[in-house]
Amino acid sequence: MESETNGAKQMAETEFVLVGLHDHYNLEMVLFVLCLGIHSANVLGNTLLIGLNMLDPHLHTPMYFFLSNLALMDISGTSFFLPLMLVNFLETQSTISFPACALQMYLTLALGTTECVLLAMMACDGYVAICQPLPYSELMSWHTCMWMATLTWGEGFANSLLHSILTWSLPFCGHNIINHFFCEILAVLKLACGDICLNALLLTVSSAVVTLPPLLLIFLSYVFILTALLRVPSAAGGHKAFSTCSAHLTVLVIFYGTISFMYFKPKAKDLYLNKLLAFFYGVVTPSLNPIIYSLRNAEVKAAAVALLSGDLLSRKMARFPVVL
Repeated sequence: MESETNGAKQMAETEFVLVGLHDHYNLEMVLFVLCLGIHSANVLGNTLLIGLNMLDPHLHTPMYFFLSNLALMDISGTSFFLPLMLVNFLETQSTISFPACALQMYLTLALGTTECVLLAMMACDGYVAICQPLPYSELMSWHTCMWMATLTWGEGFANSLLHSILTWSLPFCGHNIINHFFCEILAVLKLACGDICLNALLLTVSSAVVTLPPLLLIFLSYVFILTALLRVPSAAGGHKAFSTCSAHLTVLVIFYGTISFMYFKPKAKDLYLNKLLAFFYGVVTPSLNPIIYSLRNAEVKAAAVALLSGDLLSRKMARFPVVL
């Protein structure tokens, strides 16, 4: 009996059980179909954007450089947890090893933080492009864009590393049942049998740092952008500007709103609400980004048409003639 108890304890220390929505089988089947379709659209749309950006010289601009970074984040962020979540929807009991859970938590938190900062960088780029068009090429040089992207990725991964170290240094006392779809940090913290006040405080502070300043920058950028565009004496131009900005802001409200609601109150007890919010910012928003930010743009549409007609590839190959 003692050996069985030790074996069970050892198993609990080496793997976690993901509860998800196993008590709602019909809802899991609906979510399986929905998530599979959303993830497929996300991967296809963002991969198309990255491919077009690499092939078409007309898209070699700071705006599309940042959009390609966003596309890479969205593909990576969802791929680290969504495929496993889809498999778990079809199983009666879902397990994940301790190393895989730690890596999943680290990468999803890192990429989510990075996206918060990157969206602010994109808004600043849009402000400079529209409100400061003459010095734009000098202000947003290739060197500047690389530094902005490097700092954005570095901040996200450094923030996640800090929270991961603090989380996995806590005692778990054999608790291994995670009441979530994946190894989300709040769900993992609920397993700890030690004091998590420091973790909760740092989560709240870091959430404020990576959401509030970017939100302020985005808000100010869009105010200046809309003001500049509405000065153009064209009703069609004003309508297009309002339509584009409202679509962008809708996605931003969903993304920042759900993250802020979750991580500003890390000790909240409503687990089902946390799952719903994680679904929106982790699954829905990444699939909207390529549609809202990229595929509606005339340049991207023209590049996609050129790719489908074969002109884009032929022009690319013409730059590298084969010498026999």
